[in-house]
Amino acid sequence: MTRILYLHGFASGPTSSKARFFGERLASAGARFEIPDLAAGDFEHLTITSQLAAVERAAGGEPVSLIGSSMGGYLAALYAQRHPEIARVVLLAPAFGITRLWKHRIGEQAIEHWRRAGFMEVFHYGENRRCRLAFDLFADAGRYENYPAFHQPALIYHGAHDDVVPARFSEEFAAANPNATLELLDSGHDLLNVLEYLTQKITPFLLP
Repeated sequence: MTRILYLHGFASGPTSSKARFFGERLASAGARFEIPDLAAGDFEHLTITSQLAAVERAAGGEPVSLIGSSMGGYLAALYAQRHPEIARVVLLAPAFGITRLWKHRIGEQAIEHWRRAGFMEVFHYGENRRCRLAFDLFADAGRYENYPAFHQPALIYHGAHDDVVPARFSEEFAAANPNATLELLDSGHDLLNVLEYLTQKITPFLLP
């Protein structure tokens, strides 16, 4: 049975509507679908490194396939680069260049305030409340490349109207990585209006 790990986005979790949507449909198509908690119960001290460790624990060294959304898409690319046993990869609005995105979203001044304070508060969509987030996330992210060059077959879907992660990031990645096929869709960052379409594309790719 094909194993698929879904890597949720930032300030989200295993109960996200998108994760559950794909889980229901891919499981009914015959996949073993799993949604690990990338924060492992400690969102305040979240880092890229800790999330990659959560993926490694969930994968267990097996040749799983990955679906990653937003930051989860960036994590999927990083993990696939470091783990050749990963079979196939689907990236949904992947947040390539996470430190650049933070600087663009909140500005250099807010980044410096975050560094000095050691934490800031962000809204956690999965928990529906504001939570503390340590500066460790930003500091740790600087250790990782903006565009992880993995070699597994990959599909990338990005909303043309994405105002969170610019679609050009995915275009730049796809232009440099011939193993990845990119499709821009008439959607925003969450891609919620095209989930049925994505299911039709993703299912035969992950379950050939």
